[in-house]
Amino acid sequence: MNQLSVVIVNYNVKHFLEQVLLSVEVASKGLTVETWVVDNNSVDGSIEMVKEKFPWVKLIENHENVGFSRANNQALRLSNAKYSLLLNPDTVLQEDTFVKCIEYLDAHPDVGGLGVRMIDGKGQFLPESKRGLPTPSVAFFKMTGLATLFPKSRYFGRYHMKYLSEFETHEVEILAGAFMMMRGETLDKVGLLDEQFFMYGEDIDLSYRIILGGYKNVYFADSTIIHYKGESTKKKSVNYVKVFYNAMVLFAKKHYSKRMAGWFSFWIQIAIYFRASVALIFQSISKVLFPVIDFITIYLGFYGIAKYWELYHKFVRGFYPNEYYLAHIPIYALVAMVSVYISGGYDRPYKPYRLFRGALIGSVLLFAIYGFYPKEWQFSRAILGLGSAWAVGGMLMIRVFADLLGWKGSQGKKTEKRILVVGGKNEVERITDLLNKSGVPHVFLGAVTPNSDKRSGFLGSFSQLDELVEIYRANSIIFSGKDVSASRIMDSMSGFSKEQVQLKIAPESSEFIIGSDSKNEPGELFTLDVKYQLSEYHMVRRKRIFDVLAAWLLVLRATLVLGYPLFTSTRWRYVFGNIPQVLLGKKTWVSYSGQQSAEKLPILKPGVISSAGVWTGSEFEADVNHLYAKDYEVWRDLEILWDYLKNQ
Repeated sequence: MNQLSVVIVNYNVKHFLEQVLLSVEVASKGLTVETWVVDNNSVDGSIEMVKEKFPWVKLIENHENVGFSRANNQALRLSNAKYSLLLNPDTVLQEDTFVKCIEYLDAHPDVGGLGVRMIDGKGQFLPESKRGLPTPSVAFFKMTGLATLFPKSRYFGRYHMKYLSEFETHEVEILAGAFMMMRGETLDKVGLLDEQFFMYGEDIDLSYRIILGGYKNVYFADSTIIHYKGESTKKKSVNYVKVFYNAMVLFAKKHYSKRMAGWFSFWIQIAIYFRASVALIFQSISKVLFPVIDFITIYLGFYGIAKYWELYHKFVRGFYPNEYYLAHIPIYALVAMVSVYISGGYDRPYKPYRLFRGALIGSVLLFAIYGFYPKEWQFSRAILGLGSAWAVGGMLMIRVFADLLGWKGSQGKKTEKRILVVGGKNEVERITDLLNKSGVPHVFLGAVTPNSDKRSGFLGSFSQLDELVEIYRANSIIFSGKDVSASRIMDSMSGFSKEQVQLKIAPESSEFIIGSDSKNEPGELFTLDVKYQLSEYHMVRRKRIFDVLAAWLLVLRATLVLGYPLFTSTRWRYVFGNIPQVLLGKKTWVSYSGQQSAEKLPILKPGVISSAGVWTGSEFEADVNHLYAKDYEVWRDLEILWDYLKNQ
């Protein structure tokens, strides 16, 4: 029998999975450990990566996403070990995590479940490492915010038990499913994960059943792991609110009396609607904030210019009629904003060149439209010109102020990364090469030796890291996973937790550099993966706009020029017949040639025409899909569609 069985459920997080398996491999030394990876139908190459790099892993390949509970149970039923560990893929273990946990469990036979101290990617303690049972009162205090107001209170703050020190081992009620080590005999007695819980709540349910089975749950403070995403990754999403609180309702119905479960469900339903409403409000505000401010700014600018022109150039108060202020100026503002939107000016992070380009195009459109106005509507070209200039300057000014105020997502560009790399000579060279090839804007400040003494070619030693960050004004540190132990990395994270320093890990022999600044961020990585233009939201939007415009132009052409070649050309009839499908969004005019899924390209709707046409007969013909996605521009679709129609 093995000492430990490790079960990791994976779903489209290949880069995290690789790193956790590397740390599991190191932590397993000297122990008999079997490691299971259950993949829930990932499409990011996770399965291929595991087979290639970790042949010792026992892999279960699901052909659908069966959920967290069922996937874990698949491996638990096949495992053969004294202890079983449920482990999230977005974690990193210390080298002695398994040894310490097993030694503690061996010495405390009354402990059925064990969790450890968890920190996020910047060294901040994750309060979900230790939790209390979500009784109706505990849930009420958490939902009403009393737990947040009185976190140290043993009465109000039982959900995260912040009155217990994170640095001391304590008996607790609920363990986190990100790291949950249990006795095999405990699972035999209380059962596996309840598969009614698809996601969220299954760890709470199992923790409670461990206590009901006569065992203790323990928060073990002598070992620390990194948990990149943490509990709060998607807490602001409506879907999270609904799924999480419905899991709490399921838990209450299962374990509480009918009357208590009814009251619990009642308050939970209120919480769902309240939190969902708050989430929707914040999402809506986030999406419309800049457009609303832009509209007000542009309108007030045009209004002020028109009034000034009226009083100091026309010298007639009321020279411009009310409809000019109530209809024309709002239309001017909307045209400018739509142009900015199409140009990608509202995509995050906000980039000045997209905004400037969109506003400039909007100004040209305004003058073009103005030329078709009836004479009685052509009030003033001067106001139109000055107002357009104001629109460009005003929107840029708003972004500058937002940036100064620190509004998230308002930055015109990301801060340049000033990087220190901690590792041996060979790993430093590999990591810097990876950074250069990934195209990440950065300044490589120099290398830091992981040893205690300074060596030739290094800025300093690991013990001098604090001083090196200050002297060289570094804002990013990358640790070599090969040369620096996980324990030392975590210790240094705690030292920088309050500084504006991003901390990353480059796993050994990996093409990923992984990190996350907080539990609220999904994680950041640099890779050698190709960056496809068609992965950019504003490019997808432009492609859709092109599809619609091209469709209506074809309809217009058919209306104005009936007959040849519309009904004599097979290609024209074929294209014309697909117009409804394109307008409904079921097809796009140009898509990949052949199968797109095998190449892991950005997803596109089925195409009326293949992208292969423009490269047929060239040296790039074999790589057509890759080139189309990588270097996509709207004019490429126009070229392909035009060539298809003219070459009858």
